[in-house]
Amino acid sequence: MSEIPDGLRYTEDHEYMKATDESGVYQVGITDYAQGELGDVVFLELPAVGESFEVKATFGTIEAVKAVSDLYCPVDGEIVEVNASLEEDPSIVNSDPYGAGWMVRLRVGDQGAVDALMDASAYQTLVGE
Repeated sequence: MSEIPDGLRYTEDHEYMKATDESGVYQVGITDYAQGELGDVVFLELPAVGESFEVKATFGTIEAVKAVSDLYCPVDGEIVEVNASLEEDPSIVNSDPYGAGWMVRLRVGDQGAVDALMDASAYQTLVGE
């Protein structure tokens, strides 16, 4: 059974958003369910700081032993930080998806768009766990 923490927001594409100490900035990564479905992550292609993305736009790719998948931006926003440690060790996404395995930090202009994403209960229903 996948870990689905309360207090995060989730997308149908299996990304999560986790609030940071900085107002309007969220950590974005893939859920425990998603990393489990993908298998061992071997490579990530992530955007550069300063790039902006619209909701559902592809902001990168994740390559695992089983497949290569696109990463989708959960809401409109600007990349303010990229997790450089994943370049050296992409498997952190498997071992700690909600902690050290975050991928980007996104500055969001519309808090309502974040609030409109699924909560843990709705995401749990989506993945059937």
